[in-house]
Amino acid sequence: MVDTDRIVGAAKDLGGKVQGAVGDIAGSNRDSVEGRYREAQGRAQEVYGQAKDGLRDVADNVSDYAGDAYERVSDRGGAYLRDGTRAVEARVEENPFIALLIAGAVGYGLALLLHSRR
Repeated sequence: MVDTDRIVGAAKDLGGKVQGAVGDIAGSNRDSVEGRYREAQGRAQEVYGQAKDGLRDVADNVSDYAGDAYERVSDRGGAYLRDGTRAVEARVEENPFIALLIAGAVGYGLALLLHSRR
């Protein structure tokens, strides 16, 4: 999608060139200077439009890359979660008493942390 600043800038640039050339031919210093001024304005506006287009393209690409990365991480994250859950289940089945002691110690530690904040 082309930015309107690029179109308007190109039109001003062309109009300034024409006005400057007409001023040069007619010997009108005022028209010549005005034409060069409009030409410079047009070029600046066109460059501004190009920069906006470039930034818009970069933002679109970054958004696409972020979405792709999120999908890859989400897929792998689910696999890691499943693998971790299976590993914990296996350890708890092997040593249920130790798992109960660890869970109790974690609960007691959290209770102390919460109680000490009051």
